[in-house]
Amino acid sequence: MSEFTANDHAMMARALQLAERGAFTTKPNPMVGCVIAQGERIVGEGWHMRAGEAHAEAHALLNAGAAAMGATAYVTLEPCAHQGRTPPCANALVAAGVTRVVAASRDPYVQVSGEGFRKLTASGVIVDIGLMEAAARELNRGFFSRIERGRPWVRIKLAMSLDGRTALASGESKWITSEAARADVQRWRARSAAILTASGTVLADDPMLTARLPAGEEFIAPLRVVLDSRARVATTARVFDDSAPTLAVNAVDIVPDYGDEIAAYSVPRPNGRLDLGAMLAQLGQRGINELQVEAGATLAGALFTAGLVDELLLYVAPVLLGDRGRPLLGGLDVSTMSDRLGLTVIDSRQVGVDLRLLLRPMRAR
Repeated sequence: MSEFTANDHAMMARALQLAERGAFTTKPNPMVGCVIAQGERIVGEGWHMRAGEAHAEAHALLNAGAAAMGATAYVTLEPCAHQGRTPPCANALVAAGVTRVVAASRDPYVQVSGEGFRKLTASGVIVDIGLMEAAARELNRGFFSRIERGRPWVRIKLAMSLDGRTALASGESKWITSEAARADVQRWRARSAAILTASGTVLADDPMLTARLPAGEEFIAPLRVVLDSRARVATTARVFDDSAPTLAVNAVDIVPDYGDEIAAYSVPRPNGRLDLGAMLAQLGQRGINELQVEAGATLAGALFTAGLVDELLLYVAPVLLGDRGRPLLGGLDVSTMSDRLGLTVIDSRQVGVDLRLLLRPMRAR
């Protein structure tokens, strides 16, 4: 492997910027960007725009044309080497005369992993791997989670007051946060492959759980998943309307009657509670990369306790709801300071009047 130059870093940074443009439209595929360069001059660039359509390399090569001959291709993920819904990108790079490929990361998908690099090397192309790999994996953390762990990347979205309350004692919670924060949540929904809630939230609030973006912004509607162990939610609930697909999850000993219009599956219920790990594995098999959880303290706390939370998206409003308000998480057994759950702040920014924190658990419980 050659030593990466400042120019290599600049080109890969641009490729990562391009890749992120597909955040709302490539799922279940990863976001990928590609830059074709002759030295410091970019001659072509592209990104994977939509699942099932041309990959980033194909767009960049088309953009570069004859200038791809003898060029270096910077790509955020290993070029594919198999015939899927589109032709192999490794073949296209070779045919275009690219002489060097710099890839941020190997593709963990079994049909690609290492094969793309081997095909390029066998054709005389110089291959350098690992430039800005951490950033590339971060961008596609859901894809890597699904392929490597067999389950989605789990993000819990919560909003609370300064004194850690999510609602009044009555359950009233509209609205703790500002309009700007609620609009921000819609963008996180749009990049998610699925939104998970629990029957209690549906029965209390009757949410639609759809992503709503300004007119003209394209996205693939996330799957709505309702954790309804006892099949309590009626099919007239708004979460079961036709504005987006919905999946109901029940316990194995429950026989729901949703009719033919609503998809459902069952998971074990050991110790009286649904097996959350089995539920996530099922979603992984359905191609769900990122799962956003929007539910109450019970489900959020259960996921934390089970060590299944990868990310907490927390909006903190500059209000106080008092000690009778509802807590952020339920069921966390913290009796000593050594039992506390540490979180790392990944990002902190103001959204409207609210503070948005992106946090990740420091260790599994």
